[in-house]
Amino acid sequence: MNTATLRSKRVVLPTLAALAALGIGGTVWTATANDTGVDGAERDRVGAAATKAVGGGTVVDVETSDDRGEAYEVEVRLDDGTEVDVALDEDLAVVQEERDDADDEGRDADDRPVSDADWAAAEKAALGAFEGGTVLDVETSDEPGAAWEVEVRDADRAEWDVVLDADLTVLRKNADD
Repeated sequence: MNTATLRSKRVVLPTLAALAALGIGGTVWTATANDTGVDGAERDRVGAAATKAVGGGTVVDVETSDDRGEAYEVEVRLDDGTEVDVALDEDLAVVQEERDDADDEGRDADDRPVSDADWAAAEKAALGAFEGGTVLDVETSDEPGAAWEVEVRDADRAEWDVVLDADLTVLRKNADD
């Protein structure tokens, strides 16, 4: 057995136990346990594998997965507005693919496809309210007086719902639960 690893376990584990007993580690653990987003080159690599698997499209979100046999969950928006959820393993092989067809019955008004031009305009307006943020999703809204609902991750990695009117004015920003 590696003695360096054993020694580090003897130091780390009692320290974690002491922090937990004092209630100090709870906040730190929650912050890291909920951080499932994938960023940078890894996001690009995983997103490219998912879009290749579904024949193109735009990566909306990439997260790590806690499901057995899955390493990543990727949401891809195809050019026709259809969204595809792709689960990939560690080797970026497709484990599962689920399409939300644009013509599914029972879909709400906010499930209509969003054109690339509308996406870009809503993204620009929403990011005006969150410097350094990233748009995760843009949907049409069925709420009276609202035209767009934009999901944004701010620079602190908190997620927000931004509601815009038809003139792309921010009506409200709500922290996403």
